Amino acid sequence: WIPIRERPGLGTLANAVLVGVWVDVSLWAIPEIDSLSARIALLVVGIGVNGLATGLYIAARFGSGPRDGLMTGIAAKGYSIRAVRTGIEAVVLTSGILLGGSFGIGTVAFALAIGPIAHQAIPYFMRYTETAPVTATSGAARH
Repeated sequence: WIPIRERPGLGTLANAVLVGVWVDVSLWAIPEIDSLSARIALLVVGIGVNGLATGLYIAARFGSGPRDGLMTGIAAKGYSIRAVRTGIEAVVLTSGILLGGSFGIGTVAFALAIGPIAHQAIPYFMRYTETAPVTATSGAARH
């Protein structure tokens, strides 16, 4: 992050530690769902909530996770959050496939949807902070 002037913070640490913990808790607490329509609904809601959460914690300026920090650092150079995040997710998805990882329609849907959702959510939540203004072209705060 140093070359793109991103700084780690409490959110960076929380991202590294708590994401895995909450995945484990969720897998333990939420029963497996067999209904295809329910699974699709949960996928859509999950992608949307993830995009909103991205906007919330980036707007709060607590420090980004790895992909979000890369996204905001590149977007601060004048690029669209939508395009940058979609490109990052495409690289991550392609890398995972090439390394033999499993993927499905949900993985592809997340990769294609998270950028546009974050593009809308970040400037929306930035309105409630006293930080740098949001630019009209990128949706990212300038550093």
